[in-house]
Amino acid sequence: MPYRRLPNTDQARLRALQTAIQMADKQEFSSQVISFKTINEARAYLTVFEKQLIHYQQCLDNQISANKRYQQIVHNARLYISHFIQVLNLSVIRGDIKKEHKIFYHLDPNIHTVPDLTTEGALLQWGKSIIDGENERVRNGGLPIYNPAIAKVQVHYEVFKEYKSTQKLHQNTTNRTWEELVSIREKGDSVILDIWNQVEARYKDEKPYSKLQKCRQFGLVYYYRKGEKEITPQDDVE
Repeated sequence: MPYRRLPNTDQARLRALQTAIQMADKQEFSSQVISFKTINEARAYLTVFEKQLIHYQQCLDNQISANKRYQQIVHNARLYISHFIQVLNLSVIRGDIKKEHKIFYHLDPNIHTVPDLTTEGALLQWGKSIIDGENERVRNGGLPIYNPAIAKVQVHYEVFKEYKSTQKLHQNTTNRTWEELVSIREKGDSVILDIWNQVEARYKDEKPYSKLQKCRQFGLVYYYRKGEKEITPQDDVE
């Protein structure tokens, strides 16, 4: 006899519960295969499980959609911060700005390359340093840099910070709904196990092929071991 295996995906759990409930709806009181108590428990659980699955998928879709917009915002912030630093460095090289003034921005006066901006943490750090540094230099009598103006850089930096917080909220919500889904799976697996045990017990005296077919009608899933002979209608005749 092949071995059975409980569902290991949410869609398989749904199919197992839905199939069992559909079959139970056809059974007569005098010849019930699954107890009414178990079926009622399965119905109640299925309602909760389907609702949680839909909620999780909605949260995940929202996160994915927001992330597409967020990646563009990160790109814009990195572009403007990098561009501003490049313009600042060129101004220092030309002598328009004293190289010592780069200290306002926490930049090395003798290095004229753009810092690594590949991480979001670096964008947060350097965006703040550049904005604060430009404002401090201008307060000390320096002429503001244009193209891009620091106000433009700040707009993209603030939008980036805002969306970063929003994206974190999306991620937290998705993670929370996932954890809630995981926590209720155990209950579902115990309900399915109870159903399958009752079905197998009901047909335990059937011949091999008949038993296999009747159990499968209730959603039980069987797997043959490597090299195991497949059960056929002929096995019920022998």
